[in-house]
Amino acid sequence: MAMGRDSDEKGTDGGSPAGDDGPPDAGRPAGEPHDAVPPWVPAQQPPTPPQPAQPPGFGPPPPAFGPPPVFGPPAPAAPPQPVGPPPASGHVAAVALLNLTGLGLGYALIRDWVRLAVALAATGLFLLLVLPADTDGAPGLLVALYALVLIGAALDGARRARVPVPRPPLVLPALRPAVAVALALVLLAIPVGGAVAYEAARDEAVEKMLLGRLADADKKVEATRGSSVSSEDKGPGFTAALGVYRELGENEGDSRAGKLVPERLAAFYDAVSVPYTEKNYCEAVDALTYLRDVPDQVDGDLLGKLATWPDDPLATSLLECGKQGLAAGESVADGGDLGELIATFPKSTQAAAVKPAVDAAIDERAGKLGGADPCTSTTELRNISDMVNSFQTDTAALKKSAASAVESGTYACGVDQFKDKKFDLALETLTAFRSTYKDSGRKDRARDIAIAAEIAAERGAAGKRLPPENTPGGPRLEVVISNDASDAVEILYTGPVTGTIKIKACGGCENYTSYDAVDKACKDSGKGYPKKTLRLPVGDYHFLLKHSGDAADDVTSTTDGMSIDPGYSYTYCSYVVETGPFDSIRPADPVDPVLAG
Repeated sequence: MAMGRDSDEKGTDGGSPAGDDGPPDAGRPAGEPHDAVPPWVPAQQPPTPPQPAQPPGFGPPPPAFGPPPVFGPPAPAAPPQPVGPPPASGHVAAVALLNLTGLGLGYALIRDWVRLAVALAATGLFLLLVLPADTDGAPGLLVALYALVLIGAALDGARRARVPVPRPPLVLPALRPAVAVALALVLLAIPVGGAVAYEAARDEAVEKMLLGRLADADKKVEATRGSSVSSEDKGPGFTAALGVYRELGENEGDSRAGKLVPERLAAFYDAVSVPYTEKNYCEAVDALTYLRDVPDQVDGDLLGKLATWPDDPLATSLLECGKQGLAAGESVADGGDLGELIATFPKSTQAAAVKPAVDAAIDERAGKLGGADPCTSTTELRNISDMVNSFQTDTAALKKSAASAVESGTYACGVDQFKDKKFDLALETLTAFRSTYKDSGRKDRARDIAIAAEIAAERGAAGKRLPPENTPGGPRLEVVISNDASDAVEILYTGPVTGTIKIKACGGCENYTSYDAVDKACKDSGKGYPKKTLRLPVGDYHFLLKHSGDAADDVTSTTDGMSIDPGYSYTYCSYVVETGPFDSIRPADPVDPVLAG
């Protein structure tokens, strides 16, 4: 039949049955991918299952059972979203690596725009919190949290890249897996480089902070330049500045500030030693002593030659300040500056200059002992002697010279006090002289002046002139003194000769109750009155009678004057008269001794 033949011919030519549009790829260029296929899926359409050929001459098959037909124009069917096979592992790695950059580019690759925005927001917040870089750097907890965010984004992107889901069309051209991974690795340089740049910025902030601390220390040094410094009070600002220099030099030596510390330490030494530069040697002693102790606090490598620099200036300052003390005659303890010089720098040229300086000071004071104020010179000589005696080195010659000068000064001071009518002071000074210098050739002379001073303190006429140094010639007259008192007495006399005698107590004698009864003094032949005989040259004499023993404090000493003339003999009697508080003769004296002639 004709119809059947036509059908056979078409079948022989490979055509499709009547009414069939042909295979889905008919009219598509070979190798062109379908639209809306993920970029990593090859352009390939799954084969269409073969349709059973209809017998020739028959119409279309009867409709299958199903929902009743809908009348009207049919609704256009939505284009199907193709779902590709699971993505290649290279694309999964690319997504994870791109998310590690912190830019969320992995989400862009899989077209997850919401998560892309979240990733960018997290990175922006992190940068807002850590920028600009400061000396402390980014907080560790914040960095750890951001790292967890990046790791979470990488894992989440990798998980989502493995799941084949319908994707909206991508306007950008597709990336091959190798290119995507390479791009991801390149973009990872962004956070790495950012971290390096951030660390560099933090290091710069630290450098600026250290330079600022160095500048503050410099200001303190300049503000306190030339201030007094001592071992107890280091001076305002110096201690704080030194602490900064030490910390920067020892702990931050590689920093720009640390490398400037040696230069700053030199300026520090210069500022502290200003008194020495200006030749204020006594002030410089404390400052240079302080600098000499700096090596105990600061590393010697930082100090270099500064560690030993203060030695020579300090020795010079000790010598010069010690000389100033010698010139002023000041009292010093423990040898003063000169003693410290000898003990600290015993082999220095400055220590060798101590003895000549002390000798000169002693000679200068000794030359003033015959002047108007020997007592001041004596005090200064005594201060020098005390200083020399406290030296820790062998200074026997100095000690002997100073002691001899003090001996001479003490005697000269006592004589000068007598001449100035300061009899009490003269008595004290010359009595101390006799006690201290028992082998002195001036001991007897000092005794005579002390006796005259004691008498003159009660009877001013006895101090008109110094006692004669030489005993006068000529006849001597006897002066017999008896004691009619129950206490021993001491009688001091001065005139052409000066001396003292002591008479023991009278055993059976009693004090008289009134001056009317003294006519009987020393006249009882039955009593053996103790007595002493003086042989005195002719001349005017002054006497002082003092009682000793238990009643000495209750008996008032008395003085008298007499003239020893040739051709006479003299007898005197010592007795005591007791007087009451209302006695008209001596109302203030409860007991009066009397020397009657």
